[in-house]
Amino acid sequence: MKTTLSIAIVQLNFVVGDLSGNAERIIAAIGKARERGADLVLTPELALTGYPPEDLLLREDFYRACATELQRIVAATEDICVVVGHPERRGAAHYNVASVIRDRQIITSYCKQSLPNLDVFDEKRYFTAGAAPCVFSVNGRRIGINICEDVWDSAPVRRARSAGAELLLVLNASPFHLGKQTLRHDVLRARVAETGMSVLYCNLVGGQDELVFDGASFALDRDGRLAFQSASFTECIDVVTWAKGCWVDGAKVVSGPLEAEAWRALTTGVHDYLGKNGFPGAIIGLSGGIDSALTLAVAVDALGAERVRAVMMPSPYTAQMSLDDSRAMVERLGVRYDEIPIVPAMKAFTKILAPQFEGRAEDATEENLQSRIRGMILMALSNKTGDIVLTTGNKSEMATGYATLYGDMAGGFAVLKDIYKTMVYRLANWRNAQPGGAVIPQNIIDRPPSAELKPGQCDQDSLPPYEVLDAIIEAYMERNESPRQIIAAGYPVDAVQRTVSMLKRNEYKRRQSPVGIRVTPRGFGKDWRYPITSCYQDEF
Repeated sequence: MKTTLSIAIVQLNFVVGDLSGNAERIIAAIGKARERGADLVLTPELALTGYPPEDLLLREDFYRACATELQRIVAATEDICVVVGHPERRGAAHYNVASVIRDRQIITSYCKQSLPNLDVFDEKRYFTAGAAPCVFSVNGRRIGINICEDVWDSAPVRRARSAGAELLLVLNASPFHLGKQTLRHDVLRARVAETGMSVLYCNLVGGQDELVFDGASFALDRDGRLAFQSASFTECIDVVTWAKGCWVDGAKVVSGPLEAEAWRALTTGVHDYLGKNGFPGAIIGLSGGIDSALTLAVAVDALGAERVRAVMMPSPYTAQMSLDDSRAMVERLGVRYDEIPIVPAMKAFTKILAPQFEGRAEDATEENLQSRIRGMILMALSNKTGDIVLTTGNKSEMATGYATLYGDMAGGFAVLKDIYKTMVYRLANWRNAQPGGAVIPQNIIDRPPSAELKPGQCDQDSLPPYEVLDAIIEAYMERNESPRQIIAAGYPVDAVQRTVSMLKRNEYKRRQSPVGIRVTPRGFGKDWRYPITSCYQDEF
């Protein structure tokens, strides 16, 4: 009897709700695995539905459709064992399930035991927690199953071991954030140390709304040694071999620097958001500043120059260098470029509103009108062409409200929504250092950032230095530190007070902002649920 075990890791980009399409991809993967001599096929968590299906899981017809497509997969499992992630209704309860299928029969199944209800997860809204371990045999080897969050809680892993498992398969839909892979390795090594089991971790890849899944599937031996590491942000079907209780060493794809991982996350997010939602292309309003330049570079890398259009909308306050730098950049990238001056529209609005504004001094109202004129132009082009407007605001701006509702916030997808301003500069410099030469003119990187809505305007007139601002936002927003703790860490009292005040009073703006790609442990999206109306006062 064969004593080695060959396992195909199906690291694919499944589409939420495309049940028939996902089933076809799983069936095709089974065929490829069989051709490569695999004994077992492992898919990610909820591979049949894509992740997260959210409130589709509240529809009974959704479960019926899942059951129908699962049977198509069952029919394709002759002479091979397959572990498939899918939702399942059992009476009045619903479960996050991994079914073990062999020779056209479901031989056993496992229900996820630890249902996460933190960060971007809301699984207790949809599922009932399982309690029983699941252990099955292939080639005489005893194999256990866990699903994603189970391995972050040692109890489900111990139950699998107590039930006789020698090897643990883990189905995952684990979203990316910077530093996540190191954290996964550490958590799984802790489980290996507790149980002495080898582990195979199969993760989803691709973009789904604000979430990006990086794949990066891996295998750990029973001593915690990394024996295999697949590529990140790449679809692949890798086959690994387990023999005599240990993994036979496979490929170990080394992750790049932090900037490279962030870039792959952004380009994956843009590519899949447009592709899965059927947008033919993207429109970006250029300003001559670094945020719009970086957004343009990401879009071109994600979609190709032929699907990207840049529009410059100068006002009387637009510096000549902004025009020159924008023209230079679009020439380097080869995208369509248009210049649409907004002076006629500014004059028209000034005339229309003059009776209403009589006796009142000019202020931010007139500045915001410029931004809103630009927003209307971009949205008109979007409506006419079907292309989506990519907004250019970064996380520092979203936190402090340094953005205009229905102006530069107008659009369908926020590429830099979770990228701090300091990281914007790091990404721009990293991209310019890649093969093929710089795509962002150095002058855009070097010049002080400005909204150019009035003469001599500079971002730092209204905001603390970005190094200070970003550190305060990260501490308060991502780590839940109090202003008192942040001040004790050495940050200026006035900067902390200003930043926290701006962050709190601009929640109403963020609620109206487009969805954007999450790359940090906490973004302004699923995992940020602060009230708009609140009288809570932080401790200082």
